[in-house]
Amino acid sequence: MTMFLVRTAARTAVRTNSCRSFCVSHTQLSDRKGLVLGVFEKEEEEDEGTLHLTEAAAGFDKSLSGKLSELLKLSGPALKNGKSRVFYGLHKDFPCVALVGLGKNNAGVCRTENWDTSKENIRQAVSAGCRLLQDLEVSHVEVDSCGDAQSAAEGAVLGLFHYDQLKSKKKTKVTTQLHGSADVVGWEKGIVYAEGQNLARLLMEAPANHITPTAFAKTIEEKLAPHADRVTIHKRPQAWIEEQQMGAFLSVSKGSEEPPVFLELHYNGSPDSKQPPLLLVGKGITFDSGGISLKPSASMDAMRADMGGAATVCASIVTAASLKLPVNIVGLAPLCENMPSGKATKPGDVVKAKNGKTIQVDNTDAEGRLILADALCYGHVFNPRAIVNVATLTGAMDVALGSAAAGVFTNSDWLWEQLHRASVVTGDRVWRMPLFQHYTKQVTDSQLADLNNIGKYSRSGGACTAAAFLREFVKAPHWAHLDIAGVMSNKDEVPYLRKGFWKPGCRFASTQRWQNE
Repeated sequence: MTMFLVRTAARTAVRTNSCRSFCVSHTQLSDRKGLVLGVFEKEEEEDEGTLHLTEAAAGFDKSLSGKLSELLKLSGPALKNGKSRVFYGLHKDFPCVALVGLGKNNAGVCRTENWDTSKENIRQAVSAGCRLLQDLEVSHVEVDSCGDAQSAAEGAVLGLFHYDQLKSKKKTKVTTQLHGSADVVGWEKGIVYAEGQNLARLLMEAPANHITPTAFAKTIEEKLAPHADRVTIHKRPQAWIEEQQMGAFLSVSKGSEEPPVFLELHYNGSPDSKQPPLLLVGKGITFDSGGISLKPSASMDAMRADMGGAATVCASIVTAASLKLPVNIVGLAPLCENMPSGKATKPGDVVKAKNGKTIQVDNTDAEGRLILADALCYGHVFNPRAIVNVATLTGAMDVALGSAAAGVFTNSDWLWEQLHRASVVTGDRVWRMPLFQHYTKQVTDSQLADLNNIGKYSRSGGACTAAAFLREFVKAPHWAHLDIAGVMSNKDEVPYLRKGFWKPGCRFASTQRWQNE
């Protein structure tokens, strides 16, 4: 067990750490740089003690006449994937250097896991190193690209995110910089993608009394202000929603004192202004009590994040605008609360959607599909080439896939391929789910109306019947519904993210692949 000193503005403390740190000499850390470098695992046939440093790490080691590799061998077992070890006083410009394990070199795409293992390993390793240095109050960190600058940037920015906006004591703010690589473009692209996902995480973590429908729309408006030349924003009030005859949306919002907002975003990035847009639609329930079909109180606080679909859609457009992607995108986010009151929709009520179909609402806690129904109907006016809606829609999706992947329901093999290929690159895994007529029959078998919002057998195939319900409001040949309820929060499933809400989809929904298809 090695002892080392960490000096803060208030005090000098002695800390101990087992098999993770190696002290060469004491130095003040808080106002100095840190460095994250990578090391790959040895091959099975190689001798113990064999080191495979990344190009940047090898160059740094050479500048120290081999001292880094010597200390790494002496300090403990070989670093496994995602593990880190920190050294102090090796270099005057970098008082602390974190070595991180990258797993096998050139691991590549794993078809079983449905992701690029090399990219995931880099994200995980860089995140571990950056968070370790942040915990040591290092304020500036240079990061080894580890062979993929974009993945390294994503790991750094995603890993350092911590929601402490409402706390008096905050974590050290860390700036990051690429080290030992010329791939600045890849690094900056990774930062933009990760910051987009962090925007969605920020919105989801915020308390519901801070992110109301109105506050949500204002936040997105502020984020898009620097891109006014490419983005048009419409914040549609309740009067407009009523004019559009969005009865399904209004049936959800009317139980709350907070007015609904229909947020409409237009990103015009294509040189061809007439290019049909990609339509993104996100569920925007800023707090979901369940309405009259009230949820249990345990964990109800997590329902502040039930607008994760809207957060994903809006963050994706912020990302696309920041990268100036040459594609046209329309984003729609119906925003409201689902609350019980004397004005709230009651189980058994019948409401009319924008397309004229009537809906028997047997469970007011199945509200997300109601607001999405009207948004999907409205979205067809833009003649989109593809529609992707995103929602934390059903607990049944969590039961089916857990936190490993988002479920995708789609009527288009082409669109599935786009989503799947993008998810492999980003690590935001997806899995295709069925859209059988079996489920359509369940939602169209309604005693009082054209449709029933929970289906004939409410406890069976809930994620599938919800998708079948949404399909009744889609005319486009290329449509996909992403149910992200199972992956709305991270406990320890994603190593490069801290515990809390996270939103897969922000990175792969805004990939450049759309411009080429």
